[in-house]
Amino acid sequence: MSSLLIILSSFVFLQLENENKIQMYLDRSGPFVGSDIPRMDGINGEGIKIAIIDTGVDYTHPDLSGWGEEGKVIGGYNFINENEHPIDTNGHGTQVAGIIAADGQAIGIAPKAKILAYKVSENGEGVSSELIIKAIEKAIEDDADIINISLGVNKTNSKIDKAVNQALEKEIFVVTAAGNDGPNPKTIGSPGRNPESITVGATYNNLASSLVATLEVNKKPYTVIPMVGSSKIEQPITGEIVFGGYGKKNDLDKINVKDAILIVERGSDVKGELLYFSIKENNSANAGAQALIVYNNEPGIFLGELIHEFVESDYNPQIPVVSIDREEGLEIIESIKNGNSASMNLFYNPDFVAPFSSRGPVSPFYLKPEIVAPGAYINTTKNGAAYNFASGTSYAAPHVSGAAALLLQKNPELHHHEIKSLLLTTTEPVSDAYGKEFLISDAGSGRLNIGNAFEADLIIIPPNFVGSISGYDSEFSKQFKLKFISNTMKELDVNFEGPEFIDFSYFLEGDNLQIKMNFKEEKYGDHEGKLIINHAESKYTIPFLLHYTPGSILVNQQEQELFFEVKHPEEWSFAKISITNNKNLKTDTTTTVPGKKPTIEIYENGEYWIDAKIRVNGTTSNAYNTIKVTTLSNNIENIQFNIPEKQIILIVGIVIIVGMVGLLKKR
Repeated sequence: MSSLLIILSSFVFLQLENENKIQMYLDRSGPFVGSDIPRMDGINGEGIKIAIIDTGVDYTHPDLSGWGEEGKVIGGYNFINENEHPIDTNGHGTQVAGIIAADGQAIGIAPKAKILAYKVSENGEGVSSELIIKAIEKAIEDDADIINISLGVNKTNSKIDKAVNQALEKEIFVVTAAGNDGPNPKTIGSPGRNPESITVGATYNNLASSLVATLEVNKKPYTVIPMVGSSKIEQPITGEIVFGGYGKKNDLDKINVKDAILIVERGSDVKGELLYFSIKENNSANAGAQALIVYNNEPGIFLGELIHEFVESDYNPQIPVVSIDREEGLEIIESIKNGNSASMNLFYNPDFVAPFSSRGPVSPFYLKPEIVAPGAYINTTKNGAAYNFASGTSYAAPHVSGAAALLLQKNPELHHHEIKSLLLTTTEPVSDAYGKEFLISDAGSGRLNIGNAFEADLIIIPPNFVGSISGYDSEFSKQFKLKFISNTMKELDVNFEGPEFIDFSYFLEGDNLQIKMNFKEEKYGDHEGKLIINHAESKYTIPFLLHYTPGSILVNQQEQELFFEVKHPEEWSFAKISITNNKNLKTDTTTTVPGKKPTIEIYENGEYWIDAKIRVNGTTSNAYNTIKVTTLSNNIENIQFNIPEKQIILIVGIVIIVGMVGLLKKR
């Protein structure tokens, strides 16, 4: 049984002991994403069963009260101790459950929904992939309507993805957390990588808990994170950057830091010394610095806290403090030698993707994450009848699970892909600290808006897309299926938001929307954009990504074989061709050189993604294509045994010999 990394860490933890404080902070993220709108129509999740695959649920909590048919937690299973109920002893599953369905002092997104609790981890530190799979299978058996998986692995796991597909085939809506390995790209693992589940990244929460920061040095922007305890500033801080060692008092006594922006290293040069961020801040402020940057003492960025349990009782931060990646911190220190000017700002921006939120892409053929939701400083239930703040994509995902429960209660006949469309196409745009919209690979279509999804009347399939064109064919076309929940089509308007060098056109034919995009210029690369559809006073957003490559990979099918042709405007020497079945994600590869006609045998119907890596003048050029196969029969002749030819001959020979020996014995 392999132990895999669990992605359910809480970045910020703050227990509130004063009841008045609890009341003041509860139920912020729900109204922020529009959960109040369905409640006005009496939609609250009643009748919907949500499976939570996690550390269990504390069903003794007054807001999640009861085990069994009459309780909040109507069932589940403990895969750690099979003779016990799935009671949560860690706290993570209880936090997730509270966001979805708390019904008491705290109010979840779908407070009347019922919970199925599947305990696959005792301590929240690790989880077996086999247990995740067993929990998904048990959720299917128990007729769950929705599965929330706020854990996973930071790599691809085909067995987990296969189990998710089985749930989707049973019309169960599956929500997965993107993971907490951002802000680096390509950091989403299974089950968040699954093409058909909905993968959720994290934004900040409401206005009062959404402090973000910007830093520019010599007009170059850097990624920084405000430390917990820093406050919004009225106007940007400008000045020179000064390096101050580790931020110790004796480090700063040797230099002039008055009115400077100070940069120091995390930790200490003395083994075992606990040089807290609060000490660095206090030393810097007392030395006259305007602001403090702390760069990491190991690769990656981090979220620091000025306020902690070991801080002096009378301590209050005096200057803003931000953290930065080690590599960027060292780059800034190097730039100081040539003179510098810097500007730092701290301000509120709730629709900002949290730096820890894992990013895509995971594939050149589909988009991940598809959506973001509040996942920073989320107030929720805690073990022992308590409440706390927690941060992580683990807490963004249950906002979407709760939203799906509301839509399913309102329209129980909807299929899982139709609920997904309503949620993805009705989001709000999210922008970075400079007002520029986040990339699709960071934020998907945008931030969850339950009110918009609840009032939407149009289902668009697919709700997003990736396309490929090449220097040999610069036109892309796509068809969308439209479904009107009220069965009434009103005037529909389609607008294109994308690069100016793309010509866009569309036409409607019945319930189908056909679009065309044509590149007017030879702009190779990846290009993002959005289609905006207006219908019946609602706006729908369809994000897209177009690959424009100089070369192309042509494909055609002849019975059980796919035949490929590589084309490129320059002389190429070698190509590796991969095909992936988009359902089971099984991949086969072949290689080719000019003059050769490569083939790959296929044994299943379905859509296949084709990725060619073409070697041109010492560099690699990509080309993409897709093909849908529907003509293969399902008889035994199409089964692939994957046994080498020589081994087949050997096996046949053994069978013949055994048969002959048997005949001789009978004689």
